[in-house]
Amino acid sequence: MPVYSMTGYASGQNSPAGSHSEADTRAHPAPRLGVEIRSVNSRFLDLTFKLPEELRQHEPALREMLTAKLKRGKVELRAAIESGAASGIGDPSTKLLQRLNAVQDHIQAWLPDARDLSVADVLRLAAGDSVAKGDWAADLTEVTEKALKDLLSAREREGTRLARMLQDHLAQLRALATQALPLVPQLVEQQRTRFLERWQEAMGLSGGTAPEAAQDRALTEATAFAIRIDVAEELTRLNSHLDEIERLVKKGGEIGKRLDFLIQELHREANTLGSKSATLELTRIGVDMKVLIEQMREQVQNIE
Repeated sequence: MPVYSMTGYASGQNSPAGSHSEADTRAHPAPRLGVEIRSVNSRFLDLTFKLPEELRQHEPALREMLTAKLKRGKVELRAAIESGAASGIGDPSTKLLQRLNAVQDHIQAWLPDARDLSVADVLRLAAGDSVAKGDWAADLTEVTEKALKDLLSAREREGTRLARMLQDHLAQLRALATQALPLVPQLVEQQRTRFLERWQEAMGLSGGTAPEAAQDRALTEATAFAIRIDVAEELTRLNSHLDEIERLVKKGGEIGKRLDFLIQELHREANTLGSKSATLELTRIGVDMKVLIEQMREQVQNIE
């Protein structure tokens, strides 16, 4: 399965009905339905709908469509009905004009001071009447399905890019772990030799009579030092976490939460490695690891 990002954008618009003649279309421009879907990262699936009054009743169906395809992310669906009058002034129908005239006469019979309707009033009411007409369920379903499909494609493309970046960071972390592994035994041996030399020098200066005891003490100190700086266990666990992350990225699907947990574990091992560091080289490796892990954390927060 592919890796999906939680970031994406898609939009769609319906095609005006083609049952009218070209002259009718110019005289009465058909309203258009537009849908936009925006998505950003979130811990859970958070849906927001911004719909005009004519489409409010369809929100449950839209919610069901989105929850069937999306698992995580802050998703906003915005729909709008654009009156055909935006691209040209349509001629109000005779039936509408008759109804407006009758309503105006009725109102003025009760309110003689009420002003007559202007041409602008009539056009505005005609535009609102054309938008309100009709059942938008079929068009809304069609446009939303197309926009949702485009959104999933956009999230998949972004997810593929994130997966490649993660794979690259995994390779760099493995290289750093390989550099760190041989440093500890070399350092332990150097420190053991240094302890023995210092103890022998101290015993020689003091004229001590227990060189064997001094040597045993030196070996004990060297052993304690080796235990303090040994990062083999941390490197083993770190490589194990890297293997699991690589397996999940190859598997794909809903892996964002698991990756986030593994990144936390990686950060813990890198911190421990840094705290045990006894050389500048090991410190540098620990810092480089934490930089890479932090970059991975930012990427993983966008994965579904």
